[in-house]
Amino acid sequence: MRVLIAGGSGFLGGELVRRCAAAGHEVAATYLTRPGEAGGVEWSPLDVRRREAVEALVGAFRPELVVNAAYRQADWTTTAAGAANVALATRATGGRLVHVSSDAVFSGAAVRYDETCVPDPISPYGAAKAAAETAVAAIDPDAVIARTSLIIGDGGSPHEALVHALATGGKRGVLFTDDVRCPVHVADLAAALLELAVSGHHGVHHVAGADAVSRYELGLLVARRDGLDPDRLRPGRRADSGVPGPLDVRLDCGTTRRRLRTRLRGAREFLR
Repeated sequence: MRVLIAGGSGFLGGELVRRCAAAGHEVAATYLTRPGEAGGVEWSPLDVRRREAVEALVGAFRPELVVNAAYRQADWTTTAAGAANVALATRATGGRLVHVSSDAVFSGAAVRYDETCVPDPISPYGAAKAAAETAVAAIDPDAVIARTSLIIGDGGSPHEALVHALATGGKRGVLFTDDVRCPVHVADLAAALLELAVSGHHGVHHVAGADAVSRYELGLLVARRDGLDPDRLRPGRRADSGVPGPLDVRLDCGTTRRRLRTRLRGAREFLR
């Protein structure tokens, strides 16, 4: 199968690239600033904000599957318009699209959100992700839109890097006790996305971990796993910080879990 990973140099994108290459697929992957490290992959620079460039790349490679993991938190055009450009190009060539979205589309007012819940974002990034979902669903009704949460790995994720920096004194700051998510392991997430890709399912799916934990508890789990001193991590409250964004957002993945063979472990398990 010909597979294109948009945003293949990112944390999730890199895991998808490695899995697809290991499975023997013909893999192309895009990057914005520098290619990823995986070999045996056709790496191409791509700015998804440029519709003509997206159309040219997709048209030349003609992938049977496109996974869109490209985004930039501070850039509406990349996150929202870029998703529309990828969807348009994929639809035009008849490929299957899996679009990666986020729990940031929710405000936290309801705390628990299943796949039927309508986005109500309160941050610019959440609004961009919600706009991307709307565009993808309108352009390609057969696409999978997969909302996920904090993505954790075996040391390579941004949150893990932050915990290490805080625990070793490389950075000052706090981890919020009132900011709750359902973290997912990058390997579980990638496996689930690829499983959904070859299924007959479409529309919104929630792909997150089984445990709801605060960023502070998550930090303690990472520190203990990695042999760091958890007492070096300082707790704080987002509500007191003035930092905008939702507080408690828990993705209910029940419907999606019943469709998957992949088991979505909770953070207390995969960080044990």
